[in-house]
Amino acid sequence: MTVRVVVADDQAVVREGLMTLLDMVPGIDVVGGAANGEEAIARAAELHPDAVLMDLVMPVLDGVEATRRITADLPDVAVVVLTTLADEAKIIDALQAGALGYLTKDAGKAEIARAIQAAVSRQVTLDPEVQRQLLTAAVRGRQAGESTPRRTPPFAAQLTPREEDVLRLLATGLSNAAIGRRLLIGQATVKTHVNHLFGKLGVTTRAEAVAWAHSHGYAPGNTV
Repeated sequence: MTVRVVVADDQAVVREGLMTLLDMVPGIDVVGGAANGEEAIARAAELHPDAVLMDLVMPVLDGVEATRRITADLPDVAVVVLTTLADEAKIIDALQAGALGYLTKDAGKAEIARAIQAAVSRQVTLDPEVQRQLLTAAVRGRQAGESTPRRTPPFAAQLTPREEDVLRLLATGLSNAAIGRRLLIGQATVKTHVNHLFGKLGVTTRAEAVAWAHSHGYAPGNTV
């Protein structure tokens, strides 16, 4: 399947370079570019791409708000963030807006292509630095402990062991089908567990659930 992509970046040389670079990747067809968030929304509505590669800091309308509007109005369009920023606040804002990937501009062509293809399959990809930031935030939250209570949704403490298993695999970016194969359960059962997780964690998207998992110690290699 060919993935149709729009590239949004306010710097022409970066935007055009990314468009040329990605057009060379088998299975990716760059169908348009945008110089700001408003243009990204317009291109997405006009061209109906499979994915938008989104910068965050742009004039007229920033990438976070553009992501929020695209994912709300065009839910079939996946958004992957590609930015120089990797601070905790921007990461959380972008994921809560509905981005299914967050990479820094140190990422190579192959990594960007994989993130786009994963997002189209509704899998989440986080740059290693982004994962480090989320884990650092989790550690900082634990160290604050008594003086700064963690803002954990009231039902999060009631996760079942199976829901915790699903959440940990969700945090790696796996799809429902892949989680089902790993846990030897049906895809419909995985979907039920994911829906329960959304309700208990107070989130509405997979990206938000992944961000929650990383910031609360459910990422691979960590324990709660």
